[in-house]
Amino acid sequence: MSDPPLTRRRLLRCGTPAIAALAGCTSPARSGQSTQTGGSDATTAGTDQTTATQDLSELELSGEPLATGLRSPVGVTATSAGRLYIVDQVGVIRRYDDGGLAETPVVDFRDRMVDFSGRSEMGLLGMALHPQFEDNGRVFVRYSAPPDDKTPSGYSHRFVLSELQASEDGTTFDPASEQVLLTIPEPQGNHNAGSVTFGPDSFLYVGVGDGGAGGDQGQGHVDDWYDAVDGGNGQDVTENLLGSILRIDVDGGDPYAIPPDNPLVDSDGLDEQYAWGFRNPWRFSFGPDGRFFVADVGQSRWEEVNVVERGGNYGWNVREGPECFRADTCPETEGEGQPLRDPILSYPHDDAEVSGISVIGGYIYEGVAIPALTGRYVFADFRASGRLFVATEREDSTETGVTPPGDWSVTAVPIDGIAPLVQSFGRDANGELLVCTTRSGGVDEAGGVVARIRAA
Repeated sequence: MSDPPLTRRRLLRCGTPAIAALAGCTSPARSGQSTQTGGSDATTAGTDQTTATQDLSELELSGEPLATGLRSPVGVTATSAGRLYIVDQVGVIRRYDDGGLAETPVVDFRDRMVDFSGRSEMGLLGMALHPQFEDNGRVFVRYSAPPDDKTPSGYSHRFVLSELQASEDGTTFDPASEQVLLTIPEPQGNHNAGSVTFGPDSFLYVGVGDGGAGGDQGQGHVDDWYDAVDGGNGQDVTENLLGSILRIDVDGGDPYAIPPDNPLVDSDGLDEQYAWGFRNPWRFSFGPDGRFFVADVGQSRWEEVNVVERGGNYGWNVREGPECFRADTCPETEGEGQPLRDPILSYPHDDAEVSGISVIGGYIYEGVAIPALTGRYVFADFRASGRLFVATEREDSTETGVTPPGDWSVTAVPIDGIAPLVQSFGRDANGELLVCTTRSGGVDEAGGVVARIRAA
Protein backbone atom coordinates (compact mmCIF):
# COMPACT_ATOMS: atom_id res chain seq x y z
CA MET A 1 0.00 0.00 0.00
CA SER A 2 1.49 3.33 -1.03
CA ASP A 3 -0.63 5.33 1.43
CA PRO A 4 -1.21 3.04 4.41
CA PRO A 5 -4.41 4.15 6.18
CA LEU A 6 -2.89 3.62 9.61
CA THR A 7 -0.13 5.29 11.57
CA ARG A 8 1.21 4.36 14.98
CA ARG A 9 4.47 3.95 16.89
CA ARG A 10 4.99 0.31 16.02
CA LEU A 11 5.15 -1.61 12.76
CA LEU A 12 2.19 -3.83 11.91
CA ARG A 13 2.22 -7.09 10.01
CA CYS A 14 -0.24 -6.96 7.11
CA GLY A 15 -1.33 -10.16 5.42
CA THR A 16 -3.50 -10.55 2.34
CA PRO A 17 -7.28 -10.33 2.59
CA ALA A 18 -9.12 -13.61 2.94
CA ILE A 19 -10.97 -14.44 -0.26
CA ALA A 20 -12.96 -17.66 -0.31
CA ALA A 21 -16.20 -19.14 -1.59
CA LEU A 22 -19.38 -18.08 0.18
CA ALA A 23 -20.98 -20.78 2.26
CA GLY A 24 -24.61 -21.10 3.29
CA CYS A 25 -27.12 -18.39 2.31
CA THR A 26 -30.19 -17.13 4.14
CA SER A 27 -33.16 -15.09 3.05
CA PRO A 28 -33.62 -11.68 4.67
CA ALA A 29 -36.13 -11.38 7.47
CA ARG A 30 -39.23 -9.28 7.04
CA SER A 31 -39.76 -6.44 9.45
CA GLY A 32 -40.87 -7.87 12.80
CA GLN A 33 -39.34 -11.30 12.21
CA SER A 34 -36.04 -12.86 13.15
CA THR A 35 -33.38 -14.50 11.02
CA GLN A 36 -31.25 -17.44 12.04
CA THR A 37 -27.65 -16.71 11.20
CA GLY A 38 -24.37 -17.72 12.70
CA GLY A 39 -25.93 -20.58 14.62
CA SER A 40 -28.12 -18.61 17.03
CA ASP A 41 -31.60 -17.16 17.10
CA ALA A 42 -31.71 -13.35 16.84
CA THR A 43 -34.67 -11.83 18.64
CA THR A 44 -36.34 -8.78 17.14
CA ALA A 45 -37.67 -6.24 19.61
CA GLY A 46 -41.43 -6.04 19.65
CA THR A 47 -42.03 -9.74 18.91
CA ASP A 48 -42.85 -12.63 21.24
CA GLN A 49 -42.02 -10.69 24.38
CA THR A 50 -43.17 -13.35 26.81
CA THR A 51 -40.84 -12.76 29.72
CA ALA A 52 -42.08 -11.64 33.10
CA THR A 53 -41.86 -7.90 32.45
CA GLN A 54 -45.07 -7.02 34.30
CA ASP A 55 -43.07 -5.09 36.88
CA LEU A 56 -41.93 -2.79 34.06
CA SER A 57 -45.43 -2.08 32.82
CA GLU A 58 -46.08 0.52 35.51
CA LEU A 59 -42.54 1.83 35.78
CA GLU A 60 -41.95 5.49 35.06
CA LEU A 61 -38.58 7.17 35.30
CA SER A 62 -37.37 10.71 35.78
CA GLY A 63 -34.12 12.55 35.39
CA GLU A 64 -32.54 14.38 38.32
CA PRO A 65 -30.39 17.08 36.68
CA LEU A 66 -26.83 17.19 37.96
CA ALA A 67 -24.83 19.20 35.44
CA THR A 68 -26.44 21.73 33.11
CA GLY A 69 -25.19 24.33 30.65
CA LEU A 70 -23.12 21.79 28.72
CA ARG A 71 -22.88 21.97 24.94
CA SER A 72 -23.01 18.33 23.82
CA PRO A 73 -22.24 15.80 26.59
CA VAL A 74 -21.30 12.41 25.10
CA GLY A 75 -19.81 10.64 28.10
CA VAL A 76 -19.57 10.68 31.89
CA THR A 77 -17.20 8.69 34.10
CA ALA A 78 -17.17 8.47 37.89
CA THR A 79 -14.27 7.98 40.27
CA SER A 80 -14.62 5.75 43.32
CA ALA A 81 -14.76 8.92 45.43
CA GLY A 82 -17.83 10.14 43.54
CA ARG A 83 -16.35 12.81 41.27
CA LEU A 84 -17.76 12.88 37.73
CA TYR A 85 -15.77 13.71 34.61
CA ILE A 86 -18.03 14.80 31.74
CA VAL A 87 -16.89 14.62 28.12
CA ASP A 88 -18.28 17.51 26.08
CA GLN A 89 -18.06 16.85 22.35
CA VAL A 90 -16.91 20.40 21.63
CA GLY A 91 -13.49 19.47 23.05
CA VAL A 92 -13.49 19.92 26.81
CA ILE A 93 -13.78 17.67 29.86
CA ARG A 94 -15.70 19.14 32.79
CA ARG A 95 -15.59 18.18 36.46
CA TYR A 96 -18.64 17.68 38.66
CA ASP A 97 -18.23 17.40 42.44
CA ASP A 98 -20.63 17.78 45.33
CA GLY A 99 -20.32 21.53 44.91
CA GLY A 100 -21.56 21.37 41.32
CA LEU A 101 -20.04 21.75 37.89
CA ALA A 102 -16.61 23.39 37.93
CA GLU A 103 -16.48 26.49 35.78
CA THR A 104 -12.98 25.80 34.44
CA PRO A 105 -12.57 22.71 32.24
CA VAL A 106 -10.34 19.90 33.46
CA VAL A 107 -8.69 19.95 30.02
CA ASP A 108 -9.36 21.76 26.74
CA PHE A 109 -8.58 20.00 23.45
CA ARG A 110 -10.17 22.48 21.07
CA ASP A 111 -6.86 23.66 19.65
CA ARG A 112 -5.95 20.05 18.71
CA MET A 113 -9.22 19.05 17.11
CA VAL A 114 -10.59 19.21 13.60
CA ASP A 115 -12.68 22.30 12.88
CA PHE A 116 -16.35 21.37 13.06
CA SER A 117 -19.59 22.99 14.08
CA GLY A 118 -23.28 22.28 14.22
CA ARG A 119 -24.43 18.66 14.14
CA SER A 120 -21.41 16.43 13.71
CA GLU A 121 -20.11 13.00 14.63
CA MET A 122 -16.58 14.35 15.10
CA GLY A 123 -15.16 15.90 18.25
CA LEU A 124 -14.02 14.75 21.66
CA LEU A 125 -15.82 11.41 21.78
CA GLY A 126 -14.63 9.31 24.69
CA MET A 127 -12.60 9.02 27.89
CA ALA A 128 -11.50 6.23 30.21
CA LEU A 129 -9.76 6.33 33.57
CA HIS A 130 -7.06 3.76 34.23
CA PRO A 131 -8.20 1.06 36.72
CA GLN A 132 -5.62 2.49 39.15
CA PHE A 133 -6.45 6.10 38.34
CA GLU A 134 -6.53 7.20 41.99
CA ASP A 135 -2.91 6.05 42.32
CA ASN A 136 -1.41 6.79 38.90
CA GLY A 137 -3.60 9.57 37.43
CA ARG A 138 -3.62 8.05 33.93
CA VAL A 139 -6.41 9.17 31.58
CA PHE A 140 -7.19 8.01 28.04
CA VAL A 141 -9.09 10.14 25.53
CA ARG A 142 -10.35 9.76 21.99
CA TYR A 143 -10.81 12.76 19.67
CA SER A 144 -10.92 13.91 16.02
CA ALA A 145 -7.80 15.73 14.77
CA PRO A 146 -7.12 17.49 11.46
CA PRO A 147 -5.37 15.62 8.65
CA ASP A 148 -1.59 15.74 8.64
CA ASP A 149 1.07 15.04 6.01
CA LYS A 150 0.61 11.28 6.49
CA THR A 151 -3.15 11.39 5.93
CA PRO A 152 -4.25 10.15 2.47
CA SER A 153 -5.42 12.91 0.14
CA GLY A 154 -9.08 13.77 0.44
CA TYR A 155 -9.58 12.16 3.86
CA SER A 156 -11.68 14.02 6.43
CA HIS A 157 -9.66 13.81 9.64
CA ARG A 158 -7.69 11.56 11.98
CA PHE A 159 -8.86 9.33 14.81
CA VAL A 160 -6.56 9.98 17.78
CA LEU A 161 -6.25 7.91 20.96
CA SER A 162 -4.06 9.57 23.59
CA GLU A 163 -2.95 9.27 27.19
CA LEU A 164 -2.85 12.21 29.62
CA GLN A 165 -1.65 12.72 33.17
CA ALA A 166 -3.97 14.10 35.83
CA SER A 167 -2.85 16.42 38.57
CA GLU A 168 -2.42 14.92 42.03
CA ASP A 169 -5.85 16.14 43.14
CA GLY A 170 -7.48 15.19 39.84
CA THR A 171 -8.79 18.69 39.16
CA THR A 172 -6.85 19.10 35.89
CA PHE A 173 -5.44 16.90 33.14
CA ASP A 174 -2.15 18.22 31.75
CA PRO A 175 -2.45 18.75 27.96
CA ALA A 176 1.35 18.95 27.71
CA SER A 177 1.56 15.38 28.98
CA GLU A 178 -0.30 14.02 25.95
CA GLN A 179 1.17 10.84 24.49
CA VAL A 180 -0.49 9.78 21.26
CA LEU A 181 -1.01 6.03 21.32
CA LEU A 182 -2.75 5.48 18.01
CA THR A 183 -3.95 7.43 14.98
CA ILE A 184 -6.20 6.19 12.19
CA PRO A 185 -6.97 8.26 9.07
CA GLU A 186 -10.74 8.68 8.66
CA PRO A 187 -12.03 8.99 5.08
CA GLN A 188 -15.34 10.67 5.99
CA GLY A 189 -16.62 12.71 8.92
CA ASN A 190 -19.25 10.29 10.21
CA HIS A 191 -19.33 6.83 11.87
CA ASN A 192 -16.58 7.71 14.33
CA ALA A 193 -17.74 5.61 17.29
CA GLY A 194 -15.53 6.88 20.13
CA SER A 195 -16.09 4.67 23.17
CA VAL A 196 -13.06 3.67 25.22
CA THR A 197 -13.27 1.58 28.37
CA PHE A 198 -11.20 -0.81 30.44
CA GLY A 199 -12.43 -4.37 30.64
CA PRO A 200 -12.31 -6.74 33.62
CA ASP A 201 -8.97 -7.93 32.20
CA SER A 202 -7.54 -4.37 32.62
CA PHE A 203 -7.03 -4.06 28.84
CA LEU A 204 -8.30 -0.98 27.00
CA TYR A 205 -11.16 -1.53 24.53
CA VAL A 206 -11.59 1.03 21.74
CA GLY A 207 -14.51 1.38 19.33
CA VAL A 208 -13.79 2.32 15.70
CA GLY A 209 -16.49 3.02 13.09
CA ASP A 210 -16.33 1.89 9.47
CA GLY A 211 -14.96 5.17 8.13
CA GLY A 212 -18.19 6.92 7.25
CA ALA A 213 -20.27 7.73 4.17
CA GLY A 214 -22.93 5.06 3.51
CA GLY A 215 -22.93 1.31 3.01
CA ASP A 216 -19.25 1.00 4.01
CA GLN A 217 -18.41 2.04 0.45
CA GLY A 218 -16.46 4.73 -1.40
CA GLN A 219 -13.16 6.42 -0.72
CA GLY A 220 -11.22 4.71 2.06
CA HIS A 221 -13.47 1.64 2.11
CA VAL A 222 -11.46 -1.35 0.98
CA ASP A 223 -12.54 -4.46 -0.92
CA ASP A 224 -13.50 -7.43 1.22
CA TRP A 225 -14.36 -11.12 0.76
CA TYR A 226 -18.08 -10.52 0.14
CA ASP A 227 -18.88 -9.91 -3.54
CA ALA A 228 -22.64 -9.29 -3.37
CA VAL A 229 -22.20 -5.80 -1.87
CA ASP A 230 -19.19 -3.55 -2.49
CA GLY A 231 -16.93 -2.66 0.45
CA GLY A 232 -15.87 -2.59 3.10
CA ASN A 233 -13.89 -1.97 6.23
CA GLY A 234 -16.25 -3.84 8.54
CA GLN A 235 -15.36 -7.17 6.92
CA ASP A 236 -11.66 -6.47 6.39
CA VAL A 237 -9.08 -7.32 9.06
CA THR A 238 -5.81 -6.73 7.17
CA GLU A 239 -5.89 -3.28 5.56
CA ASN A 240 -7.01 -0.99 8.39
CA LEU A 241 -8.59 -0.93 11.84
CA LEU A 242 -11.89 0.64 10.78
CA GLY A 243 -15.17 -1.12 11.61
CA SER A 244 -13.73 -2.91 14.63
CA ILE A 245 -13.38 -3.12 18.38
CA LEU A 246 -9.71 -2.88 19.38
CA ARG A 247 -8.08 -4.28 22.52
CA ILE A 248 -4.68 -3.10 23.71
CA ASP A 249 -2.48 -3.35 26.79
CA VAL A 250 -1.53 0.16 27.91
CA ASP A 251 0.59 -1.19 30.77
CA GLY A 252 2.76 -3.58 28.82
CA GLY A 253 4.56 -1.56 26.15
CA ASP A 254 5.51 1.79 24.66
CA PRO A 255 3.05 3.18 23.75
CA TYR A 256 1.14 -0.09 24.22
CA ALA A 257 1.41 -3.85 23.83
CA ILE A 258 -0.83 -6.42 22.18
CA PRO A 259 -2.59 -8.88 24.52
CA PRO A 260 -1.18 -12.26 23.49
CA ASP A 261 -4.65 -13.81 23.17
CA ASN A 262 -5.99 -11.19 20.73
CA PRO A 263 -7.58 -13.26 17.97
CA LEU A 264 -5.37 -12.23 15.03
CA VAL A 265 -1.99 -12.55 16.73
CA ASP A 266 0.27 -14.78 14.61
CA SER A 267 -2.23 -14.82 11.74
CA ASP A 268 -3.15 -12.64 8.77
CA GLY A 269 -4.69 -9.52 10.26
CA LEU A 270 -3.99 -6.53 12.45
CA ASP A 271 -3.11 -7.56 15.97
CA GLU A 272 -5.08 -4.81 17.73
CA GLN A 273 -8.40 -6.13 16.47
CA TYR A 274 -10.58 -7.90 19.02
CA ALA A 275 -13.84 -8.15 17.02
CA TRP A 276 -15.09 -6.73 13.71
CA GLY A 277 -18.09 -6.33 11.43
CA PHE A 278 -19.30 -3.02 12.94
CA ARG A 279 -20.73 0.08 11.30
CA ASN A 280 -20.69 2.64 14.11
CA PRO A 281 -20.37 1.11 17.60
CA TRP A 282 -21.77 3.96 19.66
CA ARG A 283 -21.21 3.28 23.36
CA PHE A 284 -20.33 0.00 25.02
CA SER A 285 -20.00 -1.43 28.52
CA PHE A 286 -19.16 -4.56 30.50
CA GLY A 287 -21.77 -6.30 32.60
CA PRO A 288 -21.12 -7.67 36.11
CA ASP A 289 -20.51 -11.14 34.66
CA GLY A 290 -17.94 -9.81 32.18
CA ARG A 291 -20.17 -9.84 29.10
CA PHE A 292 -19.34 -7.04 26.66
CA PHE A 293 -22.39 -5.11 25.42
CA VAL A 294 -21.84 -3.12 22.22
CA ALA A 295 -24.54 -1.05 20.48
CA ASP A 296 -24.04 -0.66 16.73
CA VAL A 297 -25.88 2.10 14.86
CA GLY A 298 -27.65 0.90 11.70
CA GLN A 299 -27.98 2.60 8.36
CA SER A 300 -31.60 2.93 7.30
CA ARG A 301 -33.65 0.03 8.68
CA TRP A 302 -32.28 -1.65 11.81
CA GLU A 303 -30.52 -0.88 15.10
CA GLU A 304 -28.78 -3.57 17.14
CA VAL A 305 -27.03 -4.46 20.38
CA ASN A 306 -24.45 -7.25 20.54
CA VAL A 307 -22.72 -9.24 23.23
CA VAL A 308 -19.24 -9.21 21.74
CA GLU A 309 -16.75 -12.02 22.08
CA ARG A 310 -13.10 -12.31 21.12
CA GLY A 311 -12.71 -12.87 17.37
CA GLY A 312 -16.40 -12.39 16.63
CA ASN A 313 -17.63 -11.06 13.28
CA TYR A 314 -20.85 -9.05 13.76
CA GLY A 315 -21.93 -8.88 10.16
CA TRP A 316 -21.69 -5.35 8.73
CA ASN A 317 -21.95 -4.79 5.73
CA VAL A 318 -23.20 -8.27 4.91
CA ARG A 319 -26.12 -7.68 7.26
CA GLU A 320 -27.85 -4.77 8.93
CA GLY A 321 -29.44 -6.05 12.13
CA PRO A 322 -31.14 -9.38 11.34
CA GLU A 323 -31.54 -8.69 7.61
CA CYS A 324 -29.31 -9.11 4.60
CA PHE A 325 -27.97 -5.72 3.52
CA ARG A 326 -28.84 -4.74 -0.08
CA ALA A 327 -29.12 -8.37 -1.13
CA ASP A 328 -31.87 -10.97 -1.38
CA THR A 329 -29.74 -13.61 0.31
CA CYS A 330 -26.55 -13.46 2.34
CA PRO A 331 -24.12 -15.94 3.88
CA GLU A 332 -24.22 -17.25 7.41
CA THR A 333 -20.43 -17.34 7.53
CA GLU A 334 -17.57 -15.20 6.32
CA GLY A 335 -15.25 -16.37 3.55
CA GLU A 336 -13.17 -18.65 5.76
CA GLY A 337 -16.15 -20.24 7.48
CA GLN A 338 -16.42 -18.21 10.67
CA PRO A 339 -20.06 -17.54 11.60
CA LEU A 340 -21.49 -14.04 11.44
CA ARG A 341 -22.71 -13.38 14.97
CA ASP A 342 -26.28 -12.37 15.79
CA PRO A 343 -27.21 -9.33 17.86
CA ILE A 344 -28.85 -10.06 21.21
CA LEU A 345 -31.59 -7.65 20.16
CA SER A 346 -32.51 -5.53 17.18
CA TYR A 347 -35.33 -3.16 16.33
CA PRO A 348 -36.52 -1.63 13.06
CA HIS A 349 -36.80 2.09 12.50
CA ASP A 350 -40.55 1.79 11.93
CA ASP A 351 -41.57 -0.38 14.91
CA ALA A 352 -44.62 0.90 16.77
CA GLU A 353 -43.26 0.29 20.28
CA VAL A 354 -39.46 0.30 20.10
CA SER A 355 -38.10 2.47 17.32
CA GLY A 356 -35.65 5.21 16.47
CA ILE A 357 -32.76 5.98 14.16
CA SER A 358 -29.55 5.59 16.20
CA VAL A 359 -29.12 3.15 19.07
CA ILE A 360 -27.39 4.49 22.19
CA GLY A 361 -25.65 1.77 24.19
CA GLY A 362 -26.13 1.63 27.94
CA TYR A 363 -25.48 -0.61 30.95
CA ILE A 364 -26.73 -3.58 32.90
CA TYR A 365 -28.31 -1.90 35.91
CA GLU A 366 -26.40 -2.59 39.13
CA GLY A 367 -27.81 0.16 41.35
CA VAL A 368 -30.33 -0.13 44.18
CA ALA A 369 -32.64 2.85 43.63
CA ILE A 370 -34.78 1.19 40.92
CA PRO A 371 -35.24 -2.51 41.80
CA ALA A 372 -37.33 -3.19 38.66
CA LEU A 373 -34.23 -2.56 36.53
CA THR A 374 -31.90 -4.89 38.41
CA GLY A 375 -30.00 -7.16 36.04
CA ARG A 376 -31.57 -5.61 32.96
CA TYR A 377 -29.82 -3.77 30.15
CA VAL A 378 -30.89 -0.12 29.92
CA PHE A 379 -30.24 1.71 26.65
CA ALA A 380 -31.89 4.29 24.38
CA ASP A 381 -32.25 5.65 20.89
CA PHE A 382 -31.14 9.15 19.95
CA ARG A 383 -34.61 10.02 18.63
CA ALA A 384 -36.77 8.07 21.12
CA SER A 385 -37.85 11.24 22.93
CA GLY A 386 -39.23 10.71 26.42
CA ARG A 387 -38.38 6.99 26.53
CA LEU A 388 -35.61 4.66 27.56
CA PHE A 389 -35.46 1.01 26.53
CA VAL A 390 -35.08 -1.88 28.97
CA ALA A 391 -33.89 -5.26 27.66
CA THR A 392 -34.65 -8.40 29.64
CA GLU A 393 -32.89 -11.69 29.10
CA ARG A 394 -35.37 -14.54 28.93
CA GLU A 395 -35.02 -17.52 31.24
CA ASP A 396 -34.53 -20.78 29.40
CA SER A 397 -37.04 -23.52 30.20
CA THR A 398 -34.50 -26.26 29.51
CA GLU A 399 -32.63 -28.10 32.23
CA THR A 400 -29.43 -26.24 31.44
CA GLY A 401 -30.77 -22.96 32.79
CA VAL A 402 -28.74 -21.16 30.13
CA THR A 403 -30.38 -18.38 28.16
CA PRO A 404 -30.09 -18.92 24.40
CA PRO A 405 -27.98 -16.31 22.59
CA GLY A 406 -30.03 -13.43 21.27
CA ASP A 407 -33.03 -14.23 23.43
CA TRP A 408 -33.90 -10.81 24.86
CA SER A 409 -37.08 -8.76 24.95
CA VAL A 410 -37.32 -4.97 24.98
CA THR A 411 -39.75 -2.69 26.82
CA ALA A 412 -40.06 1.06 26.30
CA VAL A 413 -40.20 2.93 29.63
CA PRO A 414 -41.23 6.61 29.84
CA ILE A 415 -38.87 9.13 31.38
CA ASP A 416 -39.46 12.81 32.08
CA GLY A 417 -37.26 15.65 33.27
CA ILE A 418 -34.51 15.17 30.66
CA ALA A 419 -33.69 16.88 27.38
CA PRO A 420 -35.24 15.04 24.43
CA LEU A 421 -32.12 13.67 22.70
CA VAL A 422 -30.16 10.95 24.51
CA GLN A 423 -26.48 10.76 23.56
CA SER A 424 -24.86 8.49 26.13
CA PHE A 425 -25.07 6.84 29.54
CA GLY A 426 -22.77 6.54 32.52
CA ARG A 427 -22.82 5.36 36.13
CA ASP A 428 -22.09 7.14 39.38
CA ALA A 429 -19.93 5.68 42.15
CA ASN A 430 -22.96 3.79 43.54
CA GLY A 431 -23.86 2.15 40.24
CA GLU A 432 -26.85 4.41 39.56
CA LEU A 433 -27.39 5.27 35.91
CA LEU A 434 -26.57 8.68 34.48
CA VAL A 435 -27.82 9.92 31.12
CA CYS A 436 -26.27 12.56 28.85
CA THR A 437 -28.83 14.52 26.84
CA THR A 438 -29.11 17.55 24.60
CA ARG A 439 -31.95 19.61 23.18
CA SER A 440 -30.79 20.21 19.63
CA GLY A 441 -28.45 17.39 18.67
CA GLY A 442 -25.83 19.99 17.81
CA VAL A 443 -22.85 21.53 19.55
CA ASP A 444 -23.72 25.22 19.21
CA GLU A 445 -26.18 25.54 22.07
CA ALA A 446 -25.67 25.17 25.81
CA GLY A 447 -28.61 22.78 26.16
CA GLY A 448 -26.74 19.70 27.32
CA VAL A 449 -27.59 18.05 30.63
CA VAL A 450 -26.24 15.13 32.65
CA ALA A 451 -28.95 13.67 34.86
CA ARG A 452 -29.25 10.81 37.34
CA ILE A 453 -32.06 8.36 36.51
CA ARG A 454 -34.61 7.85 39.27
CA ALA A 455 -37.99 6.18 39.63
CA ALA A 456 -40.68 8.83 39.07
